[in-house]
Amino acid sequence: MNKYFDELETRDHELREAQLFEDLPGHIEYAMTASGWKQHLGEVLPGEITSRQALANLPVLRKGDLKDLQAAEPPFGGFTPGGAETWGRVFMSPGPIFEPMGLTPDPWRGARALFAAGFRSGDLVHNCFAYHLTPGGFILDEGARALGCAVIPAGIGNTELQLDYIEALKPVGFTGTPDFLKILQDKAAEAGRDVSSIKRALVSGGALFASLRDEYTSRGVSVLQCYATADVGVIAYESETIEGMIVDEGVIVEIVRPGTGEPVAEGEVGEVVVTNFNRTYPMIRFGTGDLSAIMPGTSPCGRTNQRIKGWMGRADQTTKVKGMFVHPSQVAAIGKAHPELEKLRLVIGRSNEQDTMVLQAECGQPAEGLADAVSQTLQKICKLRGQVELVAIGTLANDGMVISDDRPAAT
Repeated sequence: MNKYFDELETRDHELREAQLFEDLPGHIEYAMTASGWKQHLGEVLPGEITSRQALANLPVLRKGDLKDLQAAEPPFGGFTPGGAETWGRVFMSPGPIFEPMGLTPDPWRGARALFAAGFRSGDLVHNCFAYHLTPGGFILDEGARALGCAVIPAGIGNTELQLDYIEALKPVGFTGTPDFLKILQDKAAEAGRDVSSIKRALVSGGALFASLRDEYTSRGVSVLQCYATADVGVIAYESETIEGMIVDEGVIVEIVRPGTGEPVAEGEVGEVVVTNFNRTYPMIRFGTGDLSAIMPGTSPCGRTNQRIKGWMGRADQTTKVKGMFVHPSQVAAIGKAHPELEKLRLVIGRSNEQDTMVLQAECGQPAEGLADAVSQTLQKICKLRGQVELVAIGTLANDGMVISDDRPAAT
């Protein structure tokens, strides 16, 4: 039995990079036939985008901007090169933000993640992601069917009816949110129903805590997870070694400093930015708003693509202080104005019933007067007064936080 989905998973890293960036210029040129991409990328010359360094110079399209862009040019903001005949299905995510599915098999590339989780052709899969309006149900439904599995489109809710299906049809696989399988198992135990046919699961859409994974293992179910979004599909997935998440072969992943498009060093937490090669809904430097970090080395399972630590929170840390919004991009601008500074964190607090603002900045050997100069830059850029604390290199936590709102919750 094959250990890997295909030979792409074990490519030499340099070969993978060369092939991805050989394909990227043509993909960007194709995307720019759509009005939205043409406007967003402006005077970009696709033929010059042949490396990560060149890609990093392109603007990031942030998920948070899609709602307004789509409202201005319905339904997809001009980011689809083709018309309705190329969409197949159209979905709505919270926002609302709309996404087309496309007509090609496995458009969100779910099959690879399912294979890594132990699913094989001939398996019957009980899919408990929602099918109504949102794309969740279809992402792994399409992947499972591309892999040669049959799918029970169970969706969410109706647990009694779902137990009927499981007991009668005996699916071997489960897909859904991390906690819904436990709901089914617990309900089955209470009612004396048999759901023991389920031996493996691929979950997404929430945190899979170690304690929950251990409980599933004790019940005879192997559970792995994948990281996916409606806009770009599967971004990364776990393998049996459970050491981070392996980046999917159909995307380019960057980790950038929140509020900017600048890639951070390996291991540093930042925003996940993804470029896919989807012809129906191409995404080039799409800012997911999620936080993660690149892990060093490759997976012990033998797959050679880069790994990320998985979902580590949200990157959008925009905060209102004294009635004015402060953005991560403004903190980044302060750093650019003072290149001698390393990591920055703006801490928002409360004292004497007033908002306070302290900029913590790592600096190796601060020159005399640097704190005052940075304070002036802070006021100029943010239009607010704040204190500056210069701290030693390595003092600030590696958690991707650029703005930390430490004010007590309103009561």
